[in-house]
Amino acid sequence: MWELLLVMIERLGIIIAVAFIITRLKFVRHLIEKREISITHKLSVIIIFGLFGIVGTYTGLTVNVEHATYSRWVLEIGDAEAIANSRVIGVVVAGLLGGWTVGLGAGVIAGVHRYFLGGFTGFACGLSTIIAGLIAGYFYKKNKDKNNIVSIKTALIVGMLAEAVQMSLILVLARPYYQAFNLVESIGIPMIIANGIGVAIFILIIRNVIHEEEKMGSLQAQKALRLADLTLNYLRKGLTERSAQKTSEILLKEINVDAVSVTNKENVLAFVGVGVDHHLSNQEIKTEATKRVLKDGELVIAKPDEIQCNSKSCPLRAAVIAPLKIKEDTIGTLKFYFKSEKDISPMIIELSKGLSTLLSNQLELSEVDRHLELAKQAEIKALQAQVSPHFLFNALNTIVALIRTDPMKARKLLISLSHYFRQNLAGTTATETSLEDELKHVKAYLAIEEARFADKLTVHYDIDEQVLSYKVPPMTLQPIVENAIKHGVKQLTNESFILIRAKQQVDSAKITVMDNGIGITEERLLEVGQENVTSETGTGIGLYNVNRRLQMMYGDYASLNIESKIDKGTSLSFTIAKERR
Repeated sequence: MWELLLVMIERLGIIIAVAFIITRLKFVRHLIEKREISITHKLSVIIIFGLFGIVGTYTGLTVNVEHATYSRWVLEIGDAEAIANSRVIGVVVAGLLGGWTVGLGAGVIAGVHRYFLGGFTGFACGLSTIIAGLIAGYFYKKNKDKNNIVSIKTALIVGMLAEAVQMSLILVLARPYYQAFNLVESIGIPMIIANGIGVAIFILIIRNVIHEEEKMGSLQAQKALRLADLTLNYLRKGLTERSAQKTSEILLKEINVDAVSVTNKENVLAFVGVGVDHHLSNQEIKTEATKRVLKDGELVIAKPDEIQCNSKSCPLRAAVIAPLKIKEDTIGTLKFYFKSEKDISPMIIELSKGLSTLLSNQLELSEVDRHLELAKQAEIKALQAQVSPHFLFNALNTIVALIRTDPMKARKLLISLSHYFRQNLAGTTATETSLEDELKHVKAYLAIEEARFADKLTVHYDIDEQVLSYKVPPMTLQPIVENAIKHGVKQLTNESFILIRAKQQVDSAKITVMDNGIGITEERLLEVGQENVTSETGTGIGLYNVNRRLQMMYGDYASLNIESKIDKGTSLSFTIAKERR
């Protein structure tokens, strides 16, 4: 019995090889990653795992019950012979990955094949193979986290359970009974153990492959964010020759490429790396591939004949060209050059996409700055000048820290950060916005701040739905909430909270922001909101500008009302009418 166990475990090497190959198939990857797949792809998965079950049958051992012997490969089966095999592994894995439909389909293919091989256990083994797919599908449905693959422990248990069911059916259905009993006695335990281990190893391989790819993706995302941090100071000034040159130098140093170039719509702004002697800056764009990216706004992989270099000795033979955009308008390109097409890996392509998006966002921020400069001419736009690069740096650092530990949370924070800056940009052209949009802006800001506070900050919302359509000046709530964090709760060592309340009154709405922070002294309370207040941690104009804008647009009745007690907290409120007065 134990010799049989060792031989079957030895055969698991074949299973491991097949498992690795299967994880490379596109439609199987979609199944593993829990994506929606078409009927055609699902049928392909069923066939693949059904064939895998057949391979498990043929790589088994033919057992002669009467002579108590076995052969190492399945060639043909006599009436007194059965197969000690790993057929169940493919069927169970199919059910664990795709549910009962995939498990049943794979089980039918492998089970029917086993039935037609014959032997006194043919029917029992064929039926048990089909049941194994259904058992695995049941555990797939019971998996609490449908976005993740079942655990190794569950895979081991299901594999052993499916094989135990097969042994039971052999005892119940196979005849003569004494042969069935002798067979189960000799191969039952080895097959239960070996197939349980086989299923567990298969799932382990899949989990490891996914984990390694997620790890590499996280590393690439971290690198992209680091590069975004390094290039921020330059691209915030717009797409100029100097910002393009500095950005190209940073990217060449940090990324494994042979040359880097940045263009605008007409000219090459910068080129660094291999070929810098003849790829000169300030030249008109000649490459058709670059013009195609500028026209279509889509990434292009340029082949040797598309580089179009005038120098015959140029070693650059391929390039990845990504668009740089502000909103939907392509304003330039980011180009990575290589000496060989083979150097362009999928990782480089994904990194290029990510960097072009991040650099495009930075260029959008430069547009925000340009609007802010224009807004200085009108007092009603003065608050827009408070978009702080420090907030972006802190947000990026927070996201970088979360990339490894909680990638999904990091992704949500990136979305919040994008929404935050897009709202800031939109605020430069609007004089009024709805309270609902203001709350979305605040929530995007607070999502990042809550992550920075490591769950020590709690935010409560008490909002009447009927006031969400009320109009307020853009960026009214966010500076108030930011002030509560920076000057109120940030210095607390214990749990801190902020309450944002919007309540319907007779023909108006009262908006309140409360915190349990350190409070404001009586002397400072007379100054806050009435004049620019000197501050060590800010410009001191936030609440003043909010108050001025409320007064100018809605009258003195809308002025900020501030109440505060030392070590108790602060409450800021203002009232807006349903119809503008």
